[in-house]
Amino acid sequence: MYLFGAGGHAKVIIEILQSRGIPVDGLFDSNPDIKQIWQYPVTAYSPALSSPEIIISIGKNSTRKTISEQLPGRFGMALHPRANISVTAMIAEGTVVMAGATINVDVLIGRHCIINTNASVDHDCVLEDFVHISPNVALCGNVRVGEGAHVGAGAVVIPGITIGKWAVIGAGAVVTKDIPDHSVAVGNPARKR
Repeated sequence: MYLFGAGGHAKVIIEILQSRGIPVDGLFDSNPDIKQIWQYPVTAYSPALSSPEIIISIGKNSTRKTISEQLPGRFGMALHPRANISVTAMIAEGTVVMAGATINVDVLIGRHCIINTNASVDHDCVLEDFVHISPNVALCGNVRVGEGAHVGAGAVVIPGITIGKWAVIGAGAVVTKDIPDHSVAVGNPARKR
């Protein structure tokens, strides 16, 4: 498995892969000053490679989307062994689930999402592609999160809410009403800024 991006997010993914016994073959990054993370070499990506399996290890949602559209080949997943994932949950390629996260029954998670440390995604939630659910977020049942949305650390979203595409929910926000596409919402209760 290769990782595309050699920052802090990559280190977390490396540990997940190690805990699963999945070999890390190396990392790609456009910064020529980064040569190595721990014992793993960092090089520039070359399309000449024979379509290696890759996880995009970059936290910024729009960057993950752009890179995923440029890379040929297969995308892997990294699911921490200490995450609680229902057997009825569906998780698409490229997604990363961190330690302590809970993904309950009939949840659908799209491509290249991040479900961060201790986040809770309850029954029947739908997360579209490129979503980032930050540490300690609580998504109650039947929440829908649109493509590219970012829910900040410790936010709470009550049941049945829709968060629009590319919306940003501030850390600690309590979301009690639907949030439109491309909005920023903060506070308790969350309000558009």
